[in-house]
Amino acid sequence: MSRVPGWLGRLGAGLTEMGERLDERRAEADRESGAGPGPAAPATQAVPAEELPPPAPRPDPAQVVPWGVRVAAEAGWRLLVLAGTVWVLMKVISAVQLVVLAFVVSLLLTALLEPTVARLKRLGVPGGPATALTAILGFVVIGLMGWFVTWQVMENIDNLSDQVQDGIDDLRGWLLKSPFHVTDKQINGIAKNLREAIGANTDEITSAGLEGVTVVVEALTGILLAFFSTLFLLYDGKRIWQWTLKLVPAAARPGVAGAGPRAWATLTAYVRGTVIVALIDAIFIGLGIYFLDVPMAVPLAVFIFLFSFIPLVGAVASGALAVVVALVTQGVFTAVMTLAVVLAVQQIEGHILQPFILGRAVRVHPLAVVLAVASGGMVAGIGGAVVAVPLVAVTNTVVGYLHAYSREPAPLTAPRPRGATALDAAPVHPARPEALPPGETEDGAPTGPTGGSGSDAAADGTGRGGGGEERQGPAHPEG
Repeated sequence: MSRVPGWLGRLGAGLTEMGERLDERRAEADRESGAGPGPAAPATQAVPAEELPPPAPRPDPAQVVPWGVRVAAEAGWRLLVLAGTVWVLMKVISAVQLVVLAFVVSLLLTALLEPTVARLKRLGVPGGPATALTAILGFVVIGLMGWFVTWQVMENIDNLSDQVQDGIDDLRGWLLKSPFHVTDKQINGIAKNLREAIGANTDEITSAGLEGVTVVVEALTGILLAFFSTLFLLYDGKRIWQWTLKLVPAAARPGVAGAGPRAWATLTAYVRGTVIVALIDAIFIGLGIYFLDVPMAVPLAVFIFLFSFIPLVGAVASGALAVVVALVTQGVFTAVMTLAVVLAVQQIEGHILQPFILGRAVRVHPLAVVLAVASGGMVAGIGGAVVAVPLVAVTNTVVGYLHAYSREPAPLTAPRPRGATALDAAPVHPARPEALPPGETEDGAPTGPTGGSGSDAAADGTGRGGGGEERQGPAHPEG
């Protein structure tokens, strides 16, 4: 009989014994940990609801949010409000662009003419006649400059057209003989394309001419607005500034009152320095092209003077105009010499004249100048490009002053900060003295009339009290 059943029986018995041992060990481990089956635990009695402990209070949501997230959120909504304010302001300015440009030009003219009014007053001339005389003379000089340029162009237009035609013929001959391998057929093709483009856009050119009438009317309106604004700013600038300060909240009024004179000093330094630099550029470049026998040297010099009020871009544009006139009228050699004169004068201007004349009064980075000119030109054309850089210079001065002013010690009666960033979860810094009631110090001693304790003020002898310096608001601007 086979022995297989006996082998299977012994294997089953061994496995059964091993299972019993594992059960015993498991029961023993459960008894040691108190989680074993064991005897049934007595049923617990129900606890009344009023005897239950109160639930743990939920934390403040502002404290749960991390500090960095709270700071970023508060900065974010403030930036959104600021961006919305700027957007609305730009919309308003674009709607009244002519008025804004006229007023800004009047500010520039006031900065330029104010010393003349002050000099006339010192000589005994009353304020009204001194202001009227200065404003009228200033606008007469500007009008004479425009009339002179127009007169010179109209007088030399016929001669200039003949010279331009001769210059174009000379340029064509030079291109045919040049190493650029330009053929007569290519030159004729370019001329034909230009004629076709002009003929195809005749309607647009006509409409542009009709729009030019509107531009002239707007220009005359802007000139009248600028004239009357300059007149009143010269005569009553101080009272206008004091009235403007009344519109500022009282808490911010001392800072704005101090920033005003500094902004005006920056604007005055910029305008006077730019006029001197532009005059030097116009004189020396005008003399250079005059001795090179370039036609209309004086009108070109006037153009160079006017375009110099547009930083960087104006000098390049006016210099390029002089070079083009020299090229089409006198040939390549004269154009190269004109270019050399323009570059030499502009290098002297950039490295010697502007640092010496403007000095440290107008500290604007060249990148900021380029971006300001480009943005001003895109927003308001040539007028925007002219006023962009002085606006950036003034803004730089005001922001720098207000930043320094805000870092001065705050008065003891200043209100505590508000908002989520002022919670107890904020990073702990050295505690500043809390706001004290008027007439009381930290030790409870009464204060003197200057804010310090009576003994301190008497011992100090300066009226500052407590060894601290008195914070004085900047003086009001003079106009």
